[in-house]
Amino acid sequence: MAARSQVGQCRSCFHLSAEAECEICLDQERSNGQICVVADSRDLLAMERTREYSGRYHVLGGVISPMDGIGPESLQIQPLVERVDRENASEVILALTPSVEGDTTSLYLARLLKPFTTVTRIAYGLPVGSELEYADQVTLARAFEGRRRME
Repeated sequence: MAARSQVGQCRSCFHLSAEAECEICLDQERSNGQICVVADSRDLLAMERTREYSGRYHVLGGVISPMDGIGPESLQIQPLVERVDRENASEVILALTPSVEGDTTSLYLARLLKPFTTVTRIAYGLPVGSELEYADQVTLARAFEGRRRME
């Protein structure tokens, strides 16, 4: 119970933190030009495990879900817009779960943020080691859309 009372949210990115700012926001080695938007702290930790991203994060606190009564005003969207403008971010990377709610939230954020910065979305596709014949149509379509040039 003591840990629960000591943990709050980072005032910059809304990640879980025992301090006013989390370790990631305090890390001077991280790039300030990119902000990766995730739904919750678990998603942030998953991204960190890849060791592929060295920018900043923004935790929304969920995704837009009208069926559950969660609208844009229930999430940390306004602070994100203000932060992108204030920090003059060069790119916002949307890393939200590929679902109806995640897609809705991504489209909403993209429309909101395009006047301020470049908005990108992580690619979705086939997991490593999977077989094409067992993949569903949506996964295959997204993998095809997210293709990259071979170097």
